[in-house]
Amino acid sequence: MFKENVTKVFALGGLGEVGKNMYCIMHENEIVIIDAGVIFPDDMMGVDYIIPDFTFLKRNERKIKALFITHGHEDHIGAIPFLLQNVEIPAIYAPNQAVGLIKGKLEERNIQYKNLFVYNEQTKVKFKHMMVEFFMTTHSIPDSHGICVHTPNGTIVTTGDFKFDLTPIGPMANLHKMAEIGKKGVTLLLSDSTNALNEGFSASESKVDEALSDIFRKHHGRIIIATFASNIYRLKHIVDTCKRNNRKIAIFGRSMTTNIEISIEGGYIKNKGIFISPEEANSMPDNKVCLLCTGSQGEPLAALSRIANGSHKQIKLKSDDTVVFSSSAIPGNAISISRTINKLYLKGVKVYTNTSLSDIHTSGHANQEELKLMIRLIKPKYFMPIHGEYRMLKEHADLGVMCDIPKENTFVLSNGDVLNIKNRHVTKGETVIAGDSYVDGNKIGDVDNIVIKERKSMSQDGIVIITLAIKNNKLLSNPTITTRGFVLVNDNMELLHDLENKTKLVVENKIKNISELKSLIISELVNYIYDKTGRKPTILPVIMEIKN
Repeated sequence: MFKENVTKVFALGGLGEVGKNMYCIMHENEIVIIDAGVIFPDDMMGVDYIIPDFTFLKRNERKIKALFITHGHEDHIGAIPFLLQNVEIPAIYAPNQAVGLIKGKLEERNIQYKNLFVYNEQTKVKFKHMMVEFFMTTHSIPDSHGICVHTPNGTIVTTGDFKFDLTPIGPMANLHKMAEIGKKGVTLLLSDSTNALNEGFSASESKVDEALSDIFRKHHGRIIIATFASNIYRLKHIVDTCKRNNRKIAIFGRSMTTNIEISIEGGYIKNKGIFISPEEANSMPDNKVCLLCTGSQGEPLAALSRIANGSHKQIKLKSDDTVVFSSSAIPGNAISISRTINKLYLKGVKVYTNTSLSDIHTSGHANQEELKLMIRLIKPKYFMPIHGEYRMLKEHADLGVMCDIPKENTFVLSNGDVLNIKNRHVTKGETVIAGDSYVDGNKIGDVDNIVIKERKSMSQDGIVIITLAIKNNKLLSNPTITTRGFVLVNDNMELLHDLENKTKLVVENKIKNISELKSLIISELVNYIYDKTGRKPTILPVIMEIKN
């Protein structure tokens, strides 16, 4: 399948979707993996995470040399515990902040793993055919890096998630090293497409700092801030702003607490003494308190939602509270966020969201002009947009053409599509297995699309259970009809009696095979129920066969 002396590049996740990032570079008997992320599913009935399908990696386990992590966000590290439980990974290299987050994930799941190494910009990791080095980028979390892989057939660069911020809160991106890599010659660039539809430049984090400072100056009651727990630089802003305004911070939400602890341990947040307990916050003057919480996306069980509902055990809203949503809405979450905001307004509090009048959030991803700048710095011969829905990938490819990459040298691919690189020439090749695996609890693969479809059907149309006992192919008594989530029993007795009678007629045809009998009952009832109610509940016959 794979020819000798050809370098292969493909994604097991991250193409046609935002999240689940996992990219592979393969040369003969060596594979390096870049990132191992998750997607948090929307409306998937009990599924906790969607992760890449590891089938290809399992089949080629002996070729894997290492997993390299660009930064510590869930869509880049969230699948690591599940990967380690299924595939032998000789080593993981990650930047300092990400290592802290990965260790926490592994401890949480009781996974022992010793070969977790910290890299920085000076690190070079060499294998027989490939050499890997790193360059610093700017993102919403510290220690974000792009990765450069030198192969016998040319240099491959992946940006990770990035933006260009000339006045960042943390260190500057290393534009000089990017330009140096570009000057030496890059065969293929893989670049983040998340904000490829957004024109211009993204706002600087320092603009957010100014907007937050203005809110703190104006308001003298408690300030409640909801933001992404993973946005470490935003958390650092908030800590610094609270320190300047003589406010203490109480943290609410498990993920927020975890990220603050790791950031303090890593030295990214230095004001450890600014944090207080919820009990201390309740006993202090309102103008001395800031509450930092999860729930910026309207998640029902997150701290802010419970505060808005009045169901939080430790915090009750006051009329002079100010609530700040320092985040943007993830697609699909707008209704949940609006619901939370409405509840806050009903409580009489002041609410700030991110608008043109108050820049209290900026993305960690590059807008179009920044994407063009990355292409100009790296100067690739070929270009493969990554990390985005199809429309984002397509728009990013068009930006590449605007930056003088020939259209035939751009590749808008799907997960599993393989690029072949030979003597710095790139062509589209075969495909590898690449799909979704569902994590339900701690188990991978126990749930598939059929199970998800059945769960959705039961959630929407309910379930009808038909219980009957037969002996010598005859009913011993009338079938028992039990429903859940289908119809009100007392208001639909006639319908339920009809279902009993139709079931009896099927059994009276003297069908001997129990499996065939179940199928006939389902096919007989499903159309009848749909005709009468317009619904298609899950029909579950339970047949007890009494032997002599």
